[in-house]
Amino acid sequence: MWAYDLAQALLSDDLPRRWAHSQGVAGRARTLTAILGADAELLEAAAVLHDIGYSPRIVDTGFHPLDGARFLRNVEHVDERIVRLVAHHSCALLEAEERGLREELETEFPLEEPALVDALIYCDMTTTPDGTPTTTPARVAEIVGRYGPDSIVGRFIRRAEPDIHAAAQRVEGRLALA
Repeated sequence: MWAYDLAQALLSDDLPRRWAHSQGVAGRARTLTAILGADAELLEAAAVLHDIGYSPRIVDTGFHPLDGARFLRNVEHVDERIVRLVAHHSCALLEAEERGLREELETEFPLEEPALVDALIYCDMTTTPDGTPTTTPARVAEIVGRYGPDSIVGRFIRRAEPDIHAAAQRVEGRLALA
């Protein structure tokens, strides 16, 4: 799939752990095929691409969802639904607010369908930095531990925590019914 090639080119050499995480998130996305139907491939592409904004080759604002989405839209001309998922992955609006970029993110990139937003949150927030499965509480704790509770990311992830858990529960509920 083209998305893997692009993500690998941007992440594997400079950020191998981020590349491992992205591959794990995409693997998790493949487990949701039963509940996503025709959108399964779209989610998998967004999953493997969600963190490309960390690539030193495309960093602009330093806010990876915005930088990644702009690159996908402006340089790669990727499907707008994938771009919107990357822009808003894992409650990005709350982090954008912490960074003073909420209006930019909201104005440039409308939200995607809620079920897909939930699915990408689930995939990202149930995958460790090394690409292995985890739980949302463990993932949030890991992020706070890595960045510190008083950092922008630490503050944002604590604010987003209820939404992250709720999204994961909605996805798990859909999976149980499938």
